[in-house]
Amino acid sequence: MLKRIRVEQLQLGMHIKEFCGSWMEHPFWRSGFVLKDPKDLERILASSIKEVWIDSSKGLDVAAGESAVSEAQSEAQVEQELQAVAASHRQTEPVALAAEYQRAAQICLQSKKAVVSMFQEARMGKAVDAAGAQRLVDEISDSVSRNASALISLARLKTADDYTYMHSVAVCAMMIALARQLGLDEAQTRSAGLAGLLHDLGKARMPMEVLNKPGKLTDAEFGIMKSHPVEGHKMLLAMGNVDPIALDVCLNHHEKIDGSGYPKGLKDQEISLFAKMGAVCDVYDAITSNRPYKAGWDPAESLRKMAEWAAGHFDHQVFQAFVKSLGIYPIGSLVRLASGRLGVVVEQSSRSLTMPMVKVFFSTKSNLRIPAETVDLSAPTCSDKIAGREDPAKWKFPDLDELWSGLSERPW
Repeated sequence: MLKRIRVEQLQLGMHIKEFCGSWMEHPFWRSGFVLKDPKDLERILASSIKEVWIDSSKGLDVAAGESAVSEAQSEAQVEQELQAVAASHRQTEPVALAAEYQRAAQICLQSKKAVVSMFQEARMGKAVDAAGAQRLVDEISDSVSRNASALISLARLKTADDYTYMHSVAVCAMMIALARQLGLDEAQTRSAGLAGLLHDLGKARMPMEVLNKPGKLTDAEFGIMKSHPVEGHKMLLAMGNVDPIALDVCLNHHEKIDGSGYPKGLKDQEISLFAKMGAVCDVYDAITSNRPYKAGWDPAESLRKMAEWAAGHFDHQVFQAFVKSLGIYPIGSLVRLASGRLGVVVEQSSRSLTMPMVKVFFSTKSNLRIPAETVDLSAPTCSDKIAGREDPAKWKFPDLDELWSGLSERPW
């Protein structure tokens, strides 16, 4: 019997079917478990969740003399009600970049915890909670709807230790933004986001000493790592009823249009649009992120490098759409202006891909820091322009990320 009860009525031994409320409000990656740990009960009571659905056929019922808030006749009825509640919580209206940063930071924090749990469960042979994964995708999608730049930019601030998990979050967000840039419909966009979240699930089966090796992989180790698309595909197939787009991207995101990719060496037309999208998003996040064996590249420099590789690696139209979704100088890019000042890109301009908003903070003429000032290069009154990219490794500004994000520390 499915019953909706107040969290105060929860007891150890009850089977929690679903939490009522936003995924961001409760402290667990998945639902559908028997409540056994007193600490888990404390975490639920300390959260903002007020009600949960329990299944009394799989665990304890409410205490004698107590009544449930409501009862359901079927799982479909519960799911319908949960979807209605989730829809009422969703906020997708566009907001300013600065307004979305704090919320995006919280989503990154919660998403990292969820993906860590997902990978841990996958290592233990448990199936991925498809409903939980989709709820996570919906939260990321809503953030991208409010302001696409916020979460995509923040997700780049991962440490080498975070990489495997935050990479999934970043690729999910970029797949959603890219799908919208390509004009895909909402169902395809949600599928693209789910594919991005699950594309590297096979890494859960890779030996940890190879996955986190701080140096260059040997040929044998690289051979092991190259098996992760096939392993991930097997894991998703075993779940049953998995989105076919997620299956496709998981298996084929390392294919290249010239046929030099893996696991099958597919060529241009043999690779689906979604796998081509996955390839671009995967590579961009990989080369802009700090890894155990190298520091991440500057965003603008990364796009320049990818443009050089594009002829053999990426689909031209997909890559061009990807650049439009991020900007030629993505947020966080260090640039030199014609005036001799250095600045970091803080926001894109709707007027031009080549004239973003830049926070200038250093004079190369005096070789000194100057008071930070945000300059809209696309403004009719602005006479300055970008003269070129700069390598952050050369300048070693310790607060570069804080300058563009406004965050004094990484919240995850």
